Amino acid sequence: MKSLSLAASSVRIDKWLWAARFFKTRSLATNAVELGRVLQNEQRVKPAHAVKIGDQLEIQHGEQTSIVIVLGLSEIRGPAPVAQALYQETGESIAKRQQRAENRRMQVEPSIHIQSRPTKKQRRQLNHINFD
Repeated sequence: MKSLSLAASSVRIDKWLWAARFFKTRSLATNAVELGRVLQNEQRVKPAHAVKIGDQLEIQHGEQTSIVIVLGLSEIRGPAPVAQALYQETGESIAKRQQRAENRRMQVEPSIHIQSRPTKKQRRQLNHINFD
């Protein structure tokens, strides 16, 4: 079994991202690396590029960007606690994530002022305004 392999000095970046549970499948991890959404030590890399302990990875997943330091290597996907032991998120990344969450919480929902769907008459008036 190859969980936290100390003997291996490097692992493919797409395998590591999948094993560390940043992506659900290895093909999604490969695609993200190819599209430049994963940077290793601030450099674009290919999916077969090797990850070593101590490398810094910047992973963009949707709106969220995580900056992590590689602490362990694994080629297989294990339980979540084992996957979380493979990396450590930087303090800057944690602070940015919390700030984004706070900003989302403070934003006013645009649909809160809409009480119901427009009536047929109101919809006709809206359509008339939009096409003139």
